[in-house]
Amino acid sequence: MTTTAPPPAAPPPPSSTKTVTRPGDRVFAGLSRGSGIFVLVIMGAIALFLTVRAVNAISKDHANFFTTFEWNAALTPPKFGIAVLAYGTVVSAVIAMAIAVPIAVGIALFITHYAPRRLGDVIAYVIDLLAAVPSIIYGLWGALFLVPHLRGLNLWLNHYLGWTVIFHKDDPNSTPRSLFTVGILLAIMILPIITNVSREVIRQVPKMHEEAALALGATRWEVIRMSVLPFARSGIISASMLGLGRALGETMAVATVLSASPTLSAHLLDPAGGTFSQNIVAKFGEATEYGRDALIASGLVLFVITLLVNGAARLIIARRKEYSGANA
Repeated sequence: MTTTAPPPAAPPPPSSTKTVTRPGDRVFAGLSRGSGIFVLVIMGAIALFLTVRAVNAISKDHANFFTTFEWNAALTPPKFGIAVLAYGTVVSAVIAMAIAVPIAVGIALFITHYAPRRLGDVIAYVIDLLAAVPSIIYGLWGALFLVPHLRGLNLWLNHYLGWTVIFHKDDPNSTPRSLFTVGILLAIMILPIITNVSREVIRQVPKMHEEAALALGATRWEVIRMSVLPFARSGIISASMLGLGRALGETMAVATVLSASPTLSAHLLDPAGGTFSQNIVAKFGEATEYGRDALIASGLVLFVITLLVNGAARLIIARRKEYSGANA
């Protein structure tokens, strides 16, 4: 006689669980949300203030605000434009980034992967000190030391690379207070920011990635190229954008070094051009109320350029998110 096993008992119905939120969590969530909203409100207030004052100035401008080289808001009628300022701001920032980014990434890699620990700590400490130097000190150093010592480099570039037009110098004896000099000075100023952030990002690369590459027979450079740089690419881009933001908005150092003029020239070694920040600091003190509105209008353009640069950086990082550490 065979007996069948009784059917298994049905599992008990799941008991309803209620998530309990602690008061501290609610307070922290509210403070975090409020902080984010507060930042947006501040940004909106700044944009509104700049827009209102800019519209007041541009509406009375008797020249094209975007294509005019001259800046003279004190004329009757006023005539001013941002063509020279926009060109000088973008060109000097591009020169600074072209010089600073490769050097900064190289220093970060040397500190984290090549230098002995003691030497790396010393170099990192010196880089941190450079980040704490005020802008006016950089400007004085640039005017008193960098400008005189760039004469030889300018003559060399003019002699061997003058055919490129970019490095042609109309007057070889002129003082090198040019956009090229400004770009070199800005590169020195943004170097600590890019280096420090890149160094910290590179240090977050999982060691097992590097050890796996070494176990497969990769050289140290191949480990950096295949394991370190893909992981740190998004962080390096973010560091570069931080440096670019400072390069676009730098004021005192540029005003001290650059010999500004309402001239737009493709010859980077000639003393000509200007930047938004330099123009504002040079003319704000003696400007009339309408002249200040005109300067605020140029500040609005710089504000928009900065937002566009940051937005482009976010898009680049989003497209490269498969290489970021979040997915490692």
